[in-house]
Amino acid sequence: MLRTPPQVTVVALPGTGSDADFAARAFGPAAHARGLAFHAVEPDPQAVIKSCTAALDAAAARGPVLAAGISLGAAIALDWAAEHRTAVVGVITALPAWTGAETAACPAALSASVTAEQLRADGLETVIARMRASSPGWLADALTQSWRGQWPHLPAALDEAAGYAWPTSAALADNRVPVAVVGASDDPIHPIAIAEQWASTLPMARLHRITLTDLGKDPAILGHTGFTELDALLTDSQRTARCR
Repeated sequence: MLRTPPQVTVVALPGTGSDADFAARAFGPAAHARGLAFHAVEPDPQAVIKSCTAALDAAAARGPVLAAGISLGAAIALDWAAEHRTAVVGVITALPAWTGAETAACPAALSASVTAEQLRADGLETVIARMRASSPGWLADALTQSWRGQWPHLPAALDEAAGYAWPTSAALADNRVPVAVVGASDDPIHPIAIAEQWASTLPMARLHRITLTDLGKDPAILGHTGFTELDALLTDSQRTARCR
């Protein structure tokens, strides 16, 4: 249903400190399988939010957009979609981390802030070594690549991400864009309760649960499950509209 002209472009946004490579591995296979144009955004570490929204704006200037994001990227995608409802056909939000502008207790924001402080104090390679010792191999490899690519501006990028105001409950309830929510049931940084809250508060949403083991085996699970839920959501919406 997303192959109808004009061509839909899937714009994939990575999470905090991550890069276009991981976003492409997460969402590219599902987009290509459906014959959709695809663009994974490489965030500018000196202007993370602006570079992501600029990529969405550029895609929207060419035609309809399906916005897909991970963690911070999910929030940016959803916020952008709320302001560009005529340009977006749907959103895939993977691993949402928080609800509301007050992020003092947000695990993802706290992690980003602490990491930024450690990078300034101890340097990149020391922090990478520390991260690799406490992270699953797939995540350690992905972050090692993206962190080195964003250095020396990585601390500023993490601070910008930590200060981002996540969608409020009221904003979620007012956002009538079709949204697939993918949450990991065992992720302490992106609590599954947040994904459940988003799915229950958004007027047009479906939730799919995965595990971090699933994600580590193949990041493309985010795109495949997200597209499946979004397709089902759009099918239900069209069926309801025909019955009226």
